[in-house]
Amino acid sequence: MLDRVLSAKLREYGPENAVDQDNVLQELMQHYVLASLSRAGLFTEAIFHGGTCLRIVNGISRFSEDLDFLLKRPDPSFRWEGYLEAVRKDCAREGIAFDVQDKSEAASAVRKAFLKTDSIGKLLTLDLPFERYHARKLRIKLEIDTNPPAGSSFSTSYITFPVTVPLTTQTLESSFALKLHALLCRSYVKGRDWFDFVWYIARRIRPDLALLEHAIDQQGPWAGQQTVATWPWLMQQLRSVIGRLDWTLARQDVQRFLPLREQEALRLWDAAFFQHHVGKMEEMAQ
Repeated sequence: MLDRVLSAKLREYGPENAVDQDNVLQELMQHYVLASLSRAGLFTEAIFHGGTCLRIVNGISRFSEDLDFLLKRPDPSFRWEGYLEAVRKDCAREGIAFDVQDKSEAASAVRKAFLKTDSIGKLLTLDLPFERYHARKLRIKLEIDTNPPAGSSFSTSYITFPVTVPLTTQTLESSFALKLHALLCRSYVKGRDWFDFVWYIARRIRPDLALLEHAIDQQGPWAGQQTVATWPWLMQQLRSVIGRLDWTLARQDVQRFLPLREQEALRLWDAAFFQHHVGKMEEMAQ
């Protein structure tokens, strides 16, 4: 039964190559994990955010690997253990065998866990349009910030596959604020963040600058400096980062997460392209 369900969902996506197909399979597994976490009660204390939230809840066109969460209130005692066991049992009943590993470190506010499965090709025989090594594992990383910056807004969203369940999700204004924090403070090039940046601006989302302020004061080069995140300050910092990034690396990072039809647009990626989008953002501030 599950074989037929997943095969039908895969056809709905219409993957264009083997990489696209693996992205779809991973996203289907993410849905099962989210449904289980919802039933286990995670969203009474946590908020779903990040790239996979943008993908599954808000329809951004790029795929995403990880499931990212924030606690609604800081809690250093948070543990993944009970939730991971709920996911393992729920998915096993569906026919998906997950290997569960809690990689949390007591000294870190970000608690990590990994879910891995090789069920597709072993326990499940799907009608795949592209050849796939049968023992290749799909991996989902879960991260939750147990000491998030204060001020995130959230609302209730729903997924309808594999069942209808509620998710507590970060609002786009708060989401954009934390994305900007990543763009300004990340020590390496992550093109997926810059793809999201263009997506937010195209939808004229105004970031929550108060949340950005809390975030930069908590972590990054401005930590503890009580920097006031005004629009002019933000524009200046974005233009500075854009001017020094390696856009070839940025394109390479995001390419495998995009459908083929969207990859051609990556040729436009250079400093001038992103400076143009900062200009569009400046217009929103007026």
